[in-house]
Parts: sequence; structure tokens; C-alpha cells
Amino acid sequence: MTGVKSRLAVPALRIALVAPPLLPVPPPAYGGTERVIHALAEGLHGQGHDVTLFASGDSNVSCRLVPTVQRACWTGGSSDVETSFQHVLDAVWRERGRFDVIHSHLDTRGFEFASASDTPAVSTMHGRLDEPMTQDALHTHPDVPLVAISHSQRALAPGARWVGVVPHGLDLHRMPFGSTPGPYLLFVGRIASEKGIVEAIQLAERTRQRLVIVAKVFDATESVLFQTEVRPALQPGRIEYLGELDSAVRDPLFAGARATLMLGDWPEPFGLVAIESLAAGTPVVGRRRGAIPEIVEHGVDGFLIDDLDAAVEAVAAAGSLDRRRIRSRAISRFSTSRMVDDYLVVYKRILEGGGPGSEQVNRLEVVAP
Repeated sequence: MTGVKSRLAVPALRIALVAPPLLPVPPPAYGGTERVIHALAEGLHGQGHDVTLFASGDSNVSCRLVPTVQRACWTGGSSDVETSFQHVLDAVWRERGRFDVIHSHLDTRGFEFASASDTPAVSTMHGRLDEPMTQDALHTHPDVPLVAISHSQRALAPGARWVGVVPHGLDLHRMPFGSTPGPYLLFVGRIASEKGIVEAIQLAERTRQRLVIVAKVFDATESVLFQTEVRPALQPGRIEYLGELDSAVRDPLFAGARATLMLGDWPEPFGLVAIESLAAGTPVVGRRRGAIPEIVEHGVDGFLIDDLDAAVEAVAAAGSLDRRRIRSRAISRFSTSRMVDDYLVVYKRILEGGGPGSEQVNRLEVVAP
């Protein structure tokens, strides 16, 4: 991993990172949260911090690993997800006294732990916040310090105890670069209605562009969508479905595309697909929803659209953008080192503020790229 020395003068901290038990860290293919946790663990460890990762036993990191379950639930481990999450919390609780700060990536499942812990515990929210169960948990645990991954996400829970906004970062230097627009449009993600797969197919048909779909089918709802909307549209050389691919195969597809499509009409909390596409030099055509406007500058990194008519125009204009500039901006704005430094600011301020319950923490300004 490409490491960059921190710009901050922060003494070495004892940090616990807590991962969900669903996928290994890093994941074998698709898995946004676990990829971010891996980048953060390696970055903090590389800067000399004493990092312990609580994750499934099939994880692979340079820092200390405490196996919370033998194998991740989605890669051959237990099918009892709730019990597996409890194993995670029990493991962290037993060792909580070893750390200066505990950083949970369990979303709302970590709230009760954070409220009860005598070691300061901060929670990064990776998912959408507008669902009723999440809103209920936020209201029930107003004391838990939270980090948002975009300003759009944070705005969905204005009364929560936000202590920072830290956009995701990855080791984007490794992304292959495509200097010229390629002969196809690219969709990467899941076959889910909120991800805009149907709109991507419609756009490809309207623009007569080849569409390459790199996506997983996760559950029964997505399987139905694939069978009813995606499979009937597939045509060799026109609309092609490649399934879920690992980064070694997927990343060159980013670099070779004319544009990456993110047309979902939902408040996406961040968008790792967007920053990877940009790091490959490929512009993003994305709906003006969620965090996409925080990642894509219209007319510079891609185009923000509100409907398919605008998307048709954006695809036509995608070849005019400076792909080297797109890559340079992405690597600068969404690097692992920037994310690590942002989290060190959050950790430091929480500790200086006396941990959970401190009014000083409540007044922190956000951390932005």
C-alpha cells in the first residue's frame, strides 16, 4: 500500500477498529465498508499507531487481528448474523480497557456498546440514515459520537451528535489510468433498483452505447430485478453482464470506459465506485442525489444530471473532459492518508474533550476534504 506520512503531530494512540462480521477485511470482491476499514487500519498502522482490528478470522491485515468469528458470515461462516454481531461486541467489550479510543463500523448495532463503554467510542455511519429503524436508534442514543461520510448523509440526522464528516479514502494510486475515452459505459455495484441499473440500461439504449455491467446479485429482490429487467436486455456486444469481479479484473474496466454511470435516485451516503472511476481518469455521470455532488464537480469530474435527457447529453460530452485532471483531483481528495489524518483529528478532539458526554465534542467543526 502506498503510504504518506501524516501531516499531523499526533502521539501514538492505541486504537481499536471494529468491523462487521459479514465479510473479511479486506473483502474478496464487493464490500465497501470492509475496504475502507482495511485502508484505515493499514494507514494508521503505517503511521506507528497501535492498531487492533476486531474482524472475522479470515481477514488479512498488518496490524493485530482479534478474530471475532472464525469466518465471515458471507464467505462461508455462520448464517446467524445477529449472533455473529454479538460475538463482535463481546470481544471488544472484553478488551476495551486496552485502548485510548474505539472506532466502531457497526452502524447502529454498536450504539449500546458506545453508550456503555468507559473507553471513548466513536461510530462511523456507513449506511443510509433515512430509514425508520436507523432514525429510531439515533433518537434512542443521542449521546453516541458519530462520524458521517458525507455532508449529505449528516443532513439526514441533524440532531445527532456528529463529531466529524470524513469522506472515504482509498489507495487510489494503484488504479490503472485510461488517457482516452473508451468504447463503453460502465455500471459497477449491485443489481438493486436504488443503484440505477434500470436507468443505466435505458441510457445505453438511448445513446446506442455498449454497456458493461459489473455487479453482484445479493438477495431475492435483486434476483427478481435481474430476471425481469436485466437479463431480457442483455445482448452480446451491446449490453453485457460480467457478474461480480475482483479488483484485478474490475479496475481496468474503469480505465477503459467512456463514463461510469451512477443514476440511482436515492441518498447514497458516499460512493466508492465514483472515486475509483475518477482515479482511473473516467468521468462519472451521476444523479444529483446524496453524496455524488460532493464527489463530482459538474463539468470537471463528470456530469450531475436530474433525468435521462440530461444523462444523454452528459454521455455525449464525456469525451471532452480532461481525464488526467480527473485522476489527479481524485487521488488528492480521496487518498488514504487524507482519511487517516481526518480520523486522527476526530480521535484527538474526542480525547481532549473528555470522551462521551463532553459538550466540547458536541461543538467540533466537521472534518472535510
